[in-house]
Amino acid sequence: MITFAIAAFILAITPGPGLAYVVAKTVSSGRTEGLASCIGTAIGGMVHVLAAAIGISLVIAKSAVAFHAIKFIGAAYLVFLGIRLLMRKQAVTQVGDVAAQGCRHAMIEGVVVETMNVKTALFFLAFLPQFISPTSEMTGQLALLGSICVALNTLVDIVAVFTAERLLMSESLRAARARLLTRISGATMIGLGAFLAAAKRHA
Repeated sequence: MITFAIAAFILAITPGPGLAYVVAKTVSSGRTEGLASCIGTAIGGMVHVLAAAIGISLVIAKSAVAFHAIKFIGAAYLVFLGIRLLMRKQAVTQVGDVAAQGCRHAMIEGVVVETMNVKTALFFLAFLPQFISPTSEMTGQLALLGSICVALNTLVDIVAVFTAERLLMSESLRAARARLLTRISGATMIGLGAFLAAAKRHA
């Protein structure tokens, strides 16, 4: 269990589409929508946990058609979000200006971003079985371990939201920092989308 905890923590702090999205949402719309997007990515993560627990992830991993369909849809959506951020003419500089698009919208986008990340599904499929006992019921173990991973990921996302907000709350160079964070987040999401599209399928 200690080995699993260390590995899960490393996974949680590794930048991915979910983390990039919640930071971008905080920069563009404020803390409230940033936290709402954290709820969305957590729900999306649990979708992958349930999929792994009932074997859907295995089907995706073995099916070239399913893998590539989900992979390219998810990649295209990430690139779309990144381009939309880069095309913003003015970054939000007042963190108090929240809910510009609404928390519900932020949460739904968070769900889509994380759910469409097929790399998460494949990771759970490859990672979680290493820590289960073959003498015990597999579905429950997969669900528990996967839920721990999602909880750690969500905790890191929340920390990222407050960190991004703190940077924006600085009195000096607030506008410049907001623009820079928006551009970095947008470019990161485009890069992640391109990486996802280029990911190779392994049997």
